[in-house]
Amino acid sequence: MLILYNMLQVVFLVVFFPILLIVAVSNSKYRSRILSRLGFGLRKKIASISPSTDKAPTIWIHALSVGETTSAEPLILGLRNRYNNCRIIFSVTTKSGKAVADSIMTSQVDLVLDGPLDLLPVVSYFHAKIQPSLFILVETDFWPNNLLLLQKKKIPSILVNGRVSAKSISGYRRMAFFFRPIFQSFSALSMQTCEDKEKMQSLGIEPARALTLGNLKFDTPEIRGDKGVAELQATLPANKTIFICGSTHPGEEELLIESYLEIRQEFPDIFLVIAPRNLKRVKEIIEIAKSQSLSICLRTDNTRQDCDIFILDTIGELASCYSLAEITFVGGSLVSKGGHNPIEPAAMGKPVLFGPHMEDFSEIAQSLQQCGGARLVKNRQEISATLRELLQSETLRKQQGLAAKNFVVNHRGVIDRHLTLIQQLL
Repeated sequence: MLILYNMLQVVFLVVFFPILLIVAVSNSKYRSRILSRLGFGLRKKIASISPSTDKAPTIWIHALSVGETTSAEPLILGLRNRYNNCRIIFSVTTKSGKAVADSIMTSQVDLVLDGPLDLLPVVSYFHAKIQPSLFILVETDFWPNNLLLLQKKKIPSILVNGRVSAKSISGYRRMAFFFRPIFQSFSALSMQTCEDKEKMQSLGIEPARALTLGNLKFDTPEIRGDKGVAELQATLPANKTIFICGSTHPGEEELLIESYLEIRQEFPDIFLVIAPRNLKRVKEIIEIAKSQSLSICLRTDNTRQDCDIFILDTIGELASCYSLAEITFVGGSLVSKGGHNPIEPAAMGKPVLFGPHMEDFSEIAQSLQQCGGARLVKNRQEISATLRELLQSETLRKQQGLAAKNFVVNHRGVIDRHLTLIQQLL
């Protein structure tokens, strides 16, 4: 499989090289990072950090983008406490993920890198320079050359926070000849839920290798007196009941804004904050608001202003914003996007709302509903009715928020379980 994969890569690069070159040069998204992803400058970066020793292992952690980067943070803190002399190198695939890693990881890891392109010479060069004792992949970004070369070199590798959507498992099964060797290359697959574990086993992964250790975000440290929270709070209107809708997708903002307009007639103190999943959609959301004669403030304006809606147009501040809310909504769930992780607002002790499409977090979403920490809303009418109910009773908001937080607290210990596994592999 690996030979065929690399042969196809060569053919693709030869045929499409002129097009790829034009795209890489003309698009700043790729132009600024293509050389580093090919390994240029890597030797100098590695030389700038302390060398590894037999007693101090090198742990290479890789994340795809923003969500995976923030998920990895509690694990990195745990590794630092357990192995205070270990060398941690953190790589990220996307530009936005790298920006977040540069912001929150520099004090916790030895080095933040752009992730390598999955070309065999490039991956080999990264391996030679990093010389990892252990490789940890967060959630996704499965590249054959990287993973199978680790296996060939007998370098242990772990998938953490693994999750498998219904759509993904269907694709994995159709392409089992390609994906099964990739998943079998891991020393261990740490899945978020029992359902995720069972899906992996259905691909032929032996039970001893597929584990259920939980979601890393259950052990996210609490935000208390954080400077970033104070700065964010200074840009939000004072004495308002904050309703934040996080990680929203097209088709959701219209419904949320319509409900907001309806409810604001009864509860004028409510204030809507929207944090779109894709920041490129900020202008689109502004136009939606303008069509309803609503004014907009942007986080990047960095000053408190009078407006109808606040848009969080920055990366890495969603958790801080959740901590300032009275009611939260998790996006990607009113439309068929699989939903986003509800643990973050739940951990802040906030009432959580989400739509019917929580397929990617179905087990967690169902458990949150059962314990009374979350509410399912299927349409604009149900959003409005639920907001009305919560806004009428501060006691109800606190009860639901406490139930959500207790759910998270009762599932903590995820990092310790991962550290025990890591100890066995190092």
